[in-house]
Amino acid sequence: MVVHSATLQINEAMQARRGRGEPVVHLGFGEAGLPVLPEVAEVLRQSADLNSYGPVTGDPHVRASAAGYLTRRGIATEAPQVLFAPGSKALLFALMTTLPGDVVLPTPSWVTYAAQAAMTGKEVVPVPIPAGCGGVPDPELLGPALTAARADGVAPGIVLLTLPDNPTGTTADAQTVKRVCEIAQEQGLVVVSDEIYRDLAEQPQAVTSPAALLDDHVVITGGLSKSLALGGWRIGFARTPATPWGDELMHQLVGVASEVWSCLATPMQAAARFVLDDPDVVTERVAASRRLHLAVSRAMYEVFVESGATCRPPSAAFYQYPDLEPLRDGFARHGAHTAAAAAALLLDRHGIGVLPGDAFGDEPEALRFRVATSLLYGEGQQRLDALTSDHPAHLPWIAPALDTVRHALRELA
Repeated sequence: MVVHSATLQINEAMQARRGRGEPVVHLGFGEAGLPVLPEVAEVLRQSADLNSYGPVTGDPHVRASAAGYLTRRGIATEAPQVLFAPGSKALLFALMTTLPGDVVLPTPSWVTYAAQAAMTGKEVVPVPIPAGCGGVPDPELLGPALTAARADGVAPGIVLLTLPDNPTGTTADAQTVKRVCEIAQEQGLVVVSDEIYRDLAEQPQAVTSPAALLDDHVVITGGLSKSLALGGWRIGFARTPATPWGDELMHQLVGVASEVWSCLATPMQAAARFVLDDPDVVTERVAASRRLHLAVSRAMYEVFVESGATCRPPSAAFYQYPDLEPLRDGFARHGAHTAAAAAALLLDRHGIGVLPGDAFGDEPEALRFRVATSLLYGEGQQRLDALTSDHPAHLPWIAPALDTVRHALRELA
């Protein structure tokens, strides 16, 4: 049975608590938490009368814009390699239905990957992430995990990476990505690289895409939900290799798309074309967003580290993945012995909403959580003020959230 996505569920629950007037610190949902860039909104307004169906893949102009966007990021791409969809989730699901074999996932990883694998009848091969980063399986553990999986009758065919990563807010280094790609090539695996957070890495130009190393059997997915905070607009795209295999995969993906979503809404294609051409107003907004996300994420990271928790330093987007094992005795005093129980305790006693690690495939008993700081930026003008602040974590509508978490962790110490 497929259940309600953990990320969407907690967001709806936190919104309901807020609607009842209850104080909340919403750290459970990875929405970028920023207003629409006015110039992008204007493009959408001017495109409102584009009410005809477009090509399933996206019109040639928007595909060319996406190809240029990727090429400028070191991944040479032509327009026929690009397919648009209403969100990258739809594209990931299409890939799950199209590509053969079971799915190798770094553990922890985004909640949707395992759920979509289950929906398409695929087994999941979990491989722990390395000590320094998330989003990729530990190369030292990947080979043995594949061998063990095949001995159990599992048929790995896909390895799914997140670069940069949700839930850890980190970016795998080039050498780690290279080693994972080498193993994938040796083992005959297709690499699916979810790069929706690429532009929110501390150093976007340093993000190493598998497509730059092993293009023959690498598919990239991306979108505008995170970098431009357009999650509700549902704009996603995928890139397939410029090879006979890639052409055949594109043909199959178009078949799925034609029967499921027909095309990305044509006004959204106009907005995507504008954004993906990287005009100055867009690159400036993305840069400001990146600074804000990292500043607040790192401030929250410091709160967790001060409490005694262990955590990988965040280097992308707006996530941390703290391990509160050093506070286990404090949680145990309140009867919380699992991540889910600990998350419920934080919510009930302090109004703090976090997602337990087992939602991301982690061990239920481990006191690890995905923390997202992107909904702390306030409302309306506050969000714009946060974007331009030199010290956003000190703003009077953000600092109290940090203090609430600090107080809760001190109480549990």
